[in-house]
Parts: sequence; structure tokens; C-alpha cells
Amino acid sequence: MKPFLKWAGNKYRIVDSIQSRLPEGSRLVEPFAGAAAVFLNTDFPSYLIADNNPDIIRLYRYLQREGIRFIRYCRTFFIPENNARVRYLALREEFNITRNRRRKAALFLYLNRHGFNGLCRYNASGIYNVPFGRYEKPYFPEREMLNFWEKSRHAVFLCADFATTMKKAGCGDVVYCDPPYVPLSFTANFTAYSAGGFTPVQQGRLRKLAGHLASKGVPVLISNHATPSILAQYENAECTVIPVRRSISCDGTNRHPVDEVLALFRK
Repeated sequence: MKPFLKWAGNKYRIVDSIQSRLPEGSRLVEPFAGAAAVFLNTDFPSYLIADNNPDIIRLYRYLQREGIRFIRYCRTFFIPENNARVRYLALREEFNITRNRRRKAALFLYLNRHGFNGLCRYNASGIYNVPFGRYEKPYFPEREMLNFWEKSRHAVFLCADFATTMKKAGCGDVVYCDPPYVPLSFTANFTAYSAGGFTPVQQGRLRKLAGHLASKGVPVLISNHATPSILAQYENAECTVIPVRRSISCDGTNRHPVDEVLALFRK
């Protein structure tokens, strides 16, 4: 099943590779939900789906709670008049200041589908600042949202950082981590999907937490760019390197495969 959110770096294209490396368990724990492609395409009895971006979790919770009623509400934003730069900027400003949580959730979907290239980006003050995408007719993902709603009956959605989420994992759980990737260059840093970004210190902390959980019998699978520094950090894990086509570049001719690693930490 495809995610209903457009998401730079979402795992839909490699979900089969991820699924084949996930051990069996009674619950899948995801500390970095993003578009939730792995959640949608695995078959665990239950799920703990978390992210430290409150806009994502708010949207998922409203969809889980209201289903078809919320989907119909979201559709009201997908009208021709709203597919213009001036309207996009006005609705983006409203998104950043509104205190109406339900409207903010629907606006997040609107911005995601009308904004540039599936980016989710905030400035240092936490202001969403993705530019207008200039699409001829942005797609309203009704079928994908219905699929998500049906799947969500088996899930708990949590707004928390990765450390808090991973500490909730216990016997029978399997953890999949898709953190903001280490950049391939100084000019390719797209880690600011939430205010504050994701630092090398946090990358190291994630690796330590994965090792700690593995020592307690909780397997952890992490995906990342297969850079020398990341491969060195993951040297004690079972690593598989796979080529993945880029989807972030604005230049379609420059979307060439890059190596990613799937690192499984287990006892």
C-alpha cells in the first residue's frame, strides 16, 4: 500500500527489502514514522508508530479517530482555487499560526500535496517553509487514506523523540528506525524535517540504543546512507547494502542510485 503523504526518502520503493530483514514479533515499533510506508506494508499484530513531528502524528490521529469524515474534510482544501501560489502561501501562513488542531491537520495534508517535491521542512523557529510546488492538479489520496484508516485500528500513534519511543520497546517487539539520513555532502543536508534537525551526536545515540535493546533480546533494524562513517558505526550489526534511486533532487536527470544500508542489531 502506498502512503498518502508525499515524503522525501519514504521507504515504499524498498519496503520488500526492509520487510525481508525484519524479524518476527508481536509488535512493530517505529520511532521515525514519516510517511509510514513500513507500517502500511508489514503484517504485525500491533504497532507503536511514533515521530517527534507533532504535525505528522496529529494528522494520523485525526484520520484514525474520524476516518471517512476527516477524509471528506481534507478534500475541501483540494480545489482549483487553492492550487495557486498566492493561496498556497496564505494557507501556509494560516497553518503556522492556527490553534485549530483539526484544521491544522488537514492543512498539513494540503501543504504536503501542494508543496515542493514532498519536502517537510521547518526553519529554526519551527515555521513550516516549504515553497509552492506548481503541480498541474495535485492528487487527493482518498484511497490511500482509507487504507491507512483501516490499518490504524491496530496502531497507537505517539508524538515523542526516538529515545523515549525506543525505551517503550520490550519482549516480543521489533524496532525499525528510519532516521534522517547522514548527508552525502555538505550541500545535501535534508535533516530538518522537524525543528532542530538530526545531528551526528543523535546518530551515535541511536546506534547505542539499538545495541542496548539488542542485548535485551529486542531486535532493531536501522536504515541509513551507506557512508564510511555509518558503516563503521554499524560494524557490530548484520549489514546489507542496497542501491536506492534518489527522490529528493529537483533535477530529474540527477536522481541516480545511491547506496543505503539496512543494519540489523540483534542478540
